[in-house]
Amino acid sequence: MNAFTDVISTREQLRAITGHASPNVREKVMTALSQHGRDFIAKSPFLLIGSADEMGFGDVSPKGDPPGFVKIIDDRTLAIPDRPGNRLADTLENVLSNPQVGLLFLIPGKNETLRVNGTVTIVHDEPLRQSMAIRGRAPALVMVVDIKEVYFHCSRCMVRSSLWRPELWPDTDDLPSMAQIMVDQSDGAVDLEELSDYIKRSETTDLY
Repeated sequence: MNAFTDVISTREQLRAITGHASPNVREKVMTALSQHGRDFIAKSPFLLIGSADEMGFGDVSPKGDPPGFVKIIDDRTLAIPDRPGNRLADTLENVLSNPQVGLLFLIPGKNETLRVNGTVTIVHDEPLRQSMAIRGRAPALVMVVDIKEVYFHCSRCMVRSSLWRPELWPDTDDLPSMAQIMVDQSDGAVDLEELSDYIKRSETTDLY
C-alpha cells in the first residue's frame, strides 16, 4: 500500500483547498427536467450510469442506442432500456439493494453534459418495453429513474480532454483488440479466432 503523507480526511480540509461553489452554480441544480434537459436527452445516444451495491462498492456502466433512446415519461421520470449485454448485470444487481444512481448524458460534439441523480426501479411492464423496441425486439427489462437532481455540467473537462477533436486523439494502433485481451487474460484457454468471430457477431446481429 502507498504511504501518502498528506491525506484529506475531513470536509473542512477538502473545502479549504477546493473552495465553495458560487450561488450561480448551486442554483443550476434542479429537481425536475427543464425543456433544455428534455431536449438534451432527446439528442443523446450515450450515457454512463453509476451505481453501488449494499456495501458501497461502485460500478459505472455505459449505455448506448440511437439518439433519444432514454424515454422521458415526465419531468421527474426517465426510462432506460436494458439491451442484451454480457449478462453480468452489475447495475441491475446493485440497484436491487441500493437504488441510488448517477447518470451522465453525452452528445457527440457537444462539450456540455447533463447529470441526473435519482433512484431506480426495475420494471418488466410489457407496454413500456414494447414502446422501446428496436428492430422488433423489446428490451428484457427497463430501469425507471425517479429524478432527485438534474443539472448541466460545464464544458471544461471536455475541452481539456479534446474528446471531440479527432486530430488530437491518441494513436491506438498498438493497443490489442478486445478478443486478444480476453485471450491473454485466460492464459490462452480461449481461441482467438472463435472469440473474434463471437465479438463480431455480437456487434452486428446480436445488438437487440
